[in-house]
Parts: sequence; C-alpha cells; structure tokens
Amino acid sequence: MDGLDLLKAFREVAARGSFSRAAIALGMSKANVSKYVAQLEERFGVRLLNRSTRSVSLTDAGHLLLERSTPLMEMVELTQSELQEHAGNPRGRLRITAPHGLSQGKLPGLIGDFMSTYPEVHVSLHLSNRVIDLVEEGVDIALRLGRIRDENLIVRRLQQMDLALCATPGYWAKRGLPKKPDDMRRHDVLTYSLAGNTPSLPFEVNGKPYSVPVHSRMDANDAAPLIGVALAGLGAVCVPTIMAQPDIERGALVPVLKEYMPTDLWLYAAYTQRRHNSAALRAMLDFLEAKVNKEAAARPAKRSAGGARAASAAPA
Repeated sequence: MDGLDLLKAFREVAARGSFSRAAIALGMSKANVSKYVAQLEERFGVRLLNRSTRSVSLTDAGHLLLERSTPLMEMVELTQSELQEHAGNPRGRLRITAPHGLSQGKLPGLIGDFMSTYPEVHVSLHLSNRVIDLVEEGVDIALRLGRIRDENLIVRRLQQMDLALCATPGYWAKRGLPKKPDDMRRHDVLTYSLAGNTPSLPFEVNGKPYSVPVHSRMDANDAAPLIGVALAGLGAVCVPTIMAQPDIERGALVPVLKEYMPTDLWLYAAYTQRRHNSAALRAMLDFLEAKVNKEAAARPAKRSAGGARAASAAPA
C-alpha cells in the first residue's frame, strides 16, 4: 500500500479521534482504516495510537509523526490541486497592469490573441506608469520595462529591450548627428521625469553603464508625449524601440548611437508568490513568453556589446 495513503488514514484517525469517523470521512471501511494504521506502525516499528474500546489517542511517536507530516501532506495536496487546475481550462478574470507606452505597441494585439485562444478568460487591463503593489491592488500580472529591482516578486523575463535615441531628420540636419555619447551634451533632449535627479541619458561603453548629463527641453512621465514633441522636431528622445518603431520605420524618426545603447533592460512579467496561481495566470505567462520568443527568433542577431567602435570612442 502507498505510504501516503497510510499516512492519510493515520492523520484522519488522529484528527477525529475515532476509526469509525475517520472511515466515514475517507469513504472506506473501518477495518481498512485500522489495517492502514497497523501497516504504518509496522513500517516505523513503533506504536502511533493508543486504542481502547471507547477512545483513540496519540502516543508520543504519534504526536511526532502528526507534526512532522503536516508540511509534507500540505505539499502533496498543493501539488495535486495545481496539477488538476493545470489540466483545466483557464477561466475567470485576469488583472494586468502595464505602462502606458506598451499600449502603443503590440500589447493590445497580444491580448486579443490570448482572448481568442482562451475565450473564458476576462482580461482587465490597467495602464499606469506607477509601480503598484500587486497584492494590495489585486493585480495578477505586472508588465514592466527596465531593470528588475523588486525582490518580493517572481519575475519572468520576456524580452531584452532595445532603446532608441532618435529625433527627426530635420532636427539632426540642423543640430548635427552625434558620433559619441558625450556629443548629446549639446543637444536638446526630451526626458523622463525624475524627481530630484539631473536629466541624463543612459549609454553603455565597453560593456559598462555610462550616463551623460543633458539639457532637458521637456520632461514627462510617459513616452507618448515625448515622442510626439520629438516628431515636432524639438529635440531628441530616448525610448524603448518598440514604442517608436512605427515612426522609425516610416522615417519620421532617425535613431543614432545604436552601438552605445544599454543591453541590460528587459520587458518582464512580475507576479506575487501565491500558493495557488490560477490557470489563467499561468496561461497568460506561457502565452506571452511563447509569442515573444517566436518574435525574437525571427529577428536578426543583436550586435555584440562593447564592439570595436565602442572601444575606440570610449570617453576619457
């Protein structure tokens, strides 16, 4: 007989203080319950229960086994529950938060594809550039851009992000194309709002971060208005490439200093540690990862970090 079945019978008798009541709870005969407990005692070579005609009580060994077996049985029950849930169809409400900028890219299309694949899932999307507390606000998945800092979250990296430093052809023609990161000091830059910090642009030289202070002509807490003002020819903007891709592809914005752009930024999905993650949450994580990996495989290989040009043009 499987040891878990024997242990389960013993724990049921211990919890109910009766072989008869344990048999009813387990849906088996009293004789079989008694046999299971006897087999467990035989395996351990020690008496676990004191039996009398009126009552059943735990021996010292029984108390020890009951205490030590509790985490094991909880893990078994959790695993069984998750496996059963995994086999079921994802359904119910899935709450997702993402920065505003992702709504301009492929996120709406990905969510639409997911909903078509899983018609019983209702997606509730909340766009915000604020880093929210997932537990406090009842959010299942947070899609975020940048470096991963919160150690209290489980993180699934989805895609390494490219940054694009770009401006209109007219702006570059008027102000001159930069050849190295420090050339951006003489340009007008449209920057993200960073309270109390000096506006700067992130670069990577010889594989190491290199920050260049810049003159900020405008700041905002979202990429959309910065891109809009850049399209008016009023400055350069540094944003995730996916947000500016449509304008780059049509030639309205021209990226520069590609070989100096940081390589340690990611689009990632974060979620909290929970004992029972829903089938819908797991399905969305797997769906996003599969879609992103498929797109990444179709793209040309990225440049290697710290190339010859970066080495030769490193700042003094």
